[in-house]
Amino acid sequence: MRLLRVAAGALNQTPLAWESNRDNVLGAIGEARRAGVAVLCLPELCLTGYGCEDAFHSPWVADVAWEMLREVAPASDGLVVSVGLPVLHRNALFNCAALLVDGRLAGLVAKQFLPGDGIHYEPRWFKPWPRGVAVELERDGERVPLGDLVFEVDGVGIGFEICEDAWVGTRPGAQLARRGIDLLLNPSASHFAFGKREVRERFVLEGSRAFGVSYVYTNVLGNEAGRAIYDGGGLIASGGVLLANGARLTFGDRLLTTAVVDVEQTRMQQARLWSYMPELSAGETGRVRVPFRFAETEPELAEPRLAAWELSASAKEEELTRALALGLFDYLRKSGTRGFVVSLSGGSDSTAVACLVALMVELAWRELGREAFLARIRVPGLVAATPREAVGELLTCVYQGTANSSETTRSAAREVAAAIGARFLELEVGELVDGYVARVEGALGRELDWRRDDLALQNIQARVRAPSAWLIANVRGALLLATSDRSEAAVGYATMDGDTAGGLSPIAGVDKPFLRRWLRWLETQGPVGIGPLPALAAVTRQQPTPELRPADAGQTAEGDLMPYDLLDAIEGLAIGDKRTPLEVYRLLRPRWPDVPPEQLAAWLERFFRLFARNQWKRERYAPSFHVDDLNLDPKTWFRFPILSGGFEREIEELRRHVVAEAAATK
Repeated sequence: MRLLRVAAGALNQTPLAWESNRDNVLGAIGEARRAGVAVLCLPELCLTGYGCEDAFHSPWVADVAWEMLREVAPASDGLVVSVGLPVLHRNALFNCAALLVDGRLAGLVAKQFLPGDGIHYEPRWFKPWPRGVAVELERDGERVPLGDLVFEVDGVGIGFEICEDAWVGTRPGAQLARRGIDLLLNPSASHFAFGKREVRERFVLEGSRAFGVSYVYTNVLGNEAGRAIYDGGGLIASGGVLLANGARLTFGDRLLTTAVVDVEQTRMQQARLWSYMPELSAGETGRVRVPFRFAETEPELAEPRLAAWELSASAKEEELTRALALGLFDYLRKSGTRGFVVSLSGGSDSTAVACLVALMVELAWRELGREAFLARIRVPGLVAATPREAVGELLTCVYQGTANSSETTRSAAREVAAAIGARFLELEVGELVDGYVARVEGALGRELDWRRDDLALQNIQARVRAPSAWLIANVRGALLLATSDRSEAAVGYATMDGDTAGGLSPIAGVDKPFLRRWLRWLETQGPVGIGPLPALAAVTRQQPTPELRPADAGQTAEGDLMPYDLLDAIEGLAIGDKRTPLEVYRLLRPRWPDVPPEQLAAWLERFFRLFARNQWKRERYAPSFHVDDLNLDPKTWFRFPILSGGFEREIEELRRHVVAEAAATK
């Protein structure tokens, strides 16, 4: 046997926070040393932070990253450690993993495949490294190997797949295996999305099996730069067997996942593969031999275990809870705000946002403990002795009633705030609404009425609520949270500077049907270890309504738009799959057989027109969290012109089809 203890280190970093990023790296190295680790893999671009965006184009960023690397290198004395940073070579920037061995830099491996889809824009900043090319970088009077490298450390072959490298069909691992590697390291910055853990586990397991190697995958942890949430979750596999899986969506600075691998065992697995043929060329380039001696270690029983919440039948609800709670927690502490304010209407969206803040406190408090919780969020004057007291100090909810508000929503808001322990305020803003209306009527020389001015009279109520909520947030040194969801964003069913007002929009990436399902789950079951919140029955039994028309109008959101389940299905096909109105119609007809064709076509026309018309609103939304791979955020996911043809030609094609279809059935 040739045993090595390896580790995947998940780090909660912040872009351009040089000292804290460096200290976090040093802390992980120290923990690895104390745990007897021989090889430690740290995340992609962990010295700079992954989400530096166009700051990567500032020459000083790469320079400071190199300084940080020099400061970190001596701490690897007696260890092998990989650290991520950008490297400038021949006027091109490369996303690199530096391998530190026994206190010195052994070489730099450059990423070969750069993601340019979804929230990723790496080709904007970096160049892909060509396979099979190895050069020398001259820096600080030294010549450092750079490129497509294999390291031989004490006879153990070490190679890299950097994040996206492992997600492509022609992943480098196959070629690296032929070059005789034993250990494949994958430093990643892979953002959270529903169900993504299973995908990562598959490529780690399959890579270790097909290549006959031990595979160490690590990831960024937490809300690094504001929008993307990283779930950590280190993985270690050997020869197709999972040895260890790290916890996900945790609230600490770092988390090590360790396992013992047997180098000789994987070598013989390669030898048994009839398809395996090593590269035997005498003049192989890109192989860096590093003098070092690994310490001996003892065998260890592999016991990979998922957390109880990951085994729940409600895994998606659990994931949403913990992902958004972690996103809010890191946003709170990294932005320096003293808490959150929610304009709590008594409806599902604002209730969900308020509950997520309370769950943020509960989950982080349980994991970290009181002292670490208070030290980590660094809110001056916070002296809470219990999680409930902390919610009361960190979260203010305000209900703002008008003549069109009902006692149902007022009491629901009051009950929810009391159940979660939030500070609750009630304001009457009807006089403000009347004042604006009267002033505009005087200026226009006519009365405003619901027949002619329906939309204007609805919107003024929503907008009047924003200044009070902002004022309360400013007085408390807190951040106002916007409460609009993704379904509303798709069709613009939100009042700009009303329910979209805020500095952060936590649920703008969550569709309404799932959000309502999540609230019912929270009411009746709740997160593992926390339990249900029965007070939510006051919200979940309601039909969604903005309460902006007079009560006798019977306004509901679905009446204004269409059934939310159908809206969500249309969005998935039209925006996610980029289908035309006619294609969406043909795909939905079998799924909605009870909806008359004319009605389905009318709803489709409404969706496409509203989507095109309201791009300007999506451009103005506060930053939102990414929780799945269907997102409407134009700054990081789905770009669409503010001014467009509005799908006129495509809608006309749909109309002709429905007319022809109706004629054919007579």
